[in-house]
Amino acid sequence: MEPTWLEEARKAAARKPRSLLFLCVQNSARSQLAEALARHLAPAGVSVSSAGSQPATVRPQVLEVLSERGVSTSGLHSKSVDDLGDKVVDLVVTLCAEEVCPVFLKNVPHLHWALPDPARVQGEPARLDAFRQVRDELLVRLPVLFSVKGEDHV
Repeated sequence: MEPTWLEEARKAAARKPRSLLFLCVQNSARSQLAEALARHLAPAGVSVSSAGSQPATVRPQVLEVLSERGVSTSGLHSKSVDDLGDKVVDLVVTLCAEEVCPVFLKNVPHLHWALPDPARVQGEPARLDAFRQVRDELLVRLPVLFSVKGEDHV
């Protein structure tokens, strides 16, 4: 039996979203990873952004695990959902697992990918490994939204 996220992602991909928004609370880890990886994988013309309800600072581990795969970290910074204004979004993907994700754009299709917060892991190198695990899980899920093979692009 396929995981629920896979069926939902395929349905979302069939709608061919042109603007994706990744949300979590601090916009410092999971949603930043998702934003950078989605930008890397998305077809031309697809807009990708991320935000949080309580934005913080992008975690240095995000930059490290993305650079390990040659993914650009240019322009990554934590953003508030309040700063999005009237931004057009076709699909919202929430990534919270342990906390309550922000609610945004109720009339827009949503996916919920409950991924553990790697920043909660105590001690290095365990924390860095947790960031790699989230990155690698996103590299499995994101290509489904764009109908591409993840390993072909990263």
